Amino acid sequence: MEDPWWRRPSVLPLMLVVMAFLIIAVGGSIRINDAGESCPEWPTCFGTWHFVVSEAEQAAYWDEHPEQIDSRGPDHRYTTFQIFVEWFHRLLVGVIAVPILVNVLMARSGRLGEGVFPLASAAAVLLVVQAFAGYITVEYDNADWTVALHLSLASIFLSLLMYQYMRMRVAEGAPWPWAIETSQAFLQKHSKRMHSMAAALGLLLVLGAWVSSSAGGQYNQSCSVGFPNGWPKCQGSFLPSLEGPGIFIQMIHRVGALVVGLVLVMSTAVMRNEDLKVAGDASLVTMAEVTTGVWFLNLMVGGSYIVFAKIGDFPEWLSLLHLVVGVTAFFCAMAMVFAIRIAGAAAPDREAST
Repeated sequence: MEDPWWRRPSVLPLMLVVMAFLIIAVGGSIRINDAGESCPEWPTCFGTWHFVVSEAEQAAYWDEHPEQIDSRGPDHRYTTFQIFVEWFHRLLVGVIAVPILVNVLMARSGRLGEGVFPLASAAAVLLVVQAFAGYITVEYDNADWTVALHLSLASIFLSLLMYQYMRMRVAEGAPWPWAIETSQAFLQKHSKRMHSMAAALGLLLVLGAWVSSSAGGQYNQSCSVGFPNGWPKCQGSFLPSLEGPGIFIQMIHRVGALVVGLVLVMSTAVMRNEDLKVAGDASLVTMAEVTTGVWFLNLMVGGSYIVFAKIGDFPEWLSLLHLVVGVTAFFCAMAMVFAIRIAGAAAPDREAST
């Protein structure tokens, strides 16, 4: 009989996956609360280690450090909540460093199983790189490329931890069909297709981060609002003029989402047409279907952000949900890719023994 989940060694990477996802969600809330530059330097915040900084203290800091004045100018003041969101995001990154270190030490000792140490070490290195990327993001006042880089690294970090968890659960005997019985023929035929799905969603995630932090994000009403003129149309047309502020960048994001959707739908349809006699093959197709379904859900969430908006007033909670569901779609796609890798390593041995 299998041990309760809280006694399994795999509970450590699972906990880290949850923490990493929370860090991404809090990072997204920074943007929707317009708090991206609320701590002008790194790692301290207005020269302190806390988040309660009055307007007078902010003014004094700008006077003493004019080189730190951000794009909003020296007269702008941040609320305590805005500073707290940025401060809390940094705190979470610091907190996760402790279990990440424990993860490395336990993996090195062999207590987490074979082949886990490289993954644990890579995640630890990536956390350091991610922290440096956070510094770069602050240093360059949340430039669009820094935000895209930050989110990309966070998503890779999350994926590495998920891969470690999946490998450890398989070693613990998890009853996942794709880990128990998957045909080599199915893997050889559809592996590239599933990898393409993950790559497409990864590119879309980066593109979304770029749009949200550039002119496309600053001028969300460039395509107007409401249904159907704001979405699915833009300025009342499916082929709008690209001369307006932010329209070009908005259309790149929308076209990119549709192209990715075509890749997902067509790939999933091809796999569904297979004669799936092996349980593992069917489970991998189900993972592809779930990934495609989450993409479609995010398409609806992104459209709702425009449909339910008013000029100058956007439902920012939908923007955060758009990010979270987008990361979830990438998460599902990477889980599928890792399942392929794990199943592919085991399939030859299973088939040789039959």
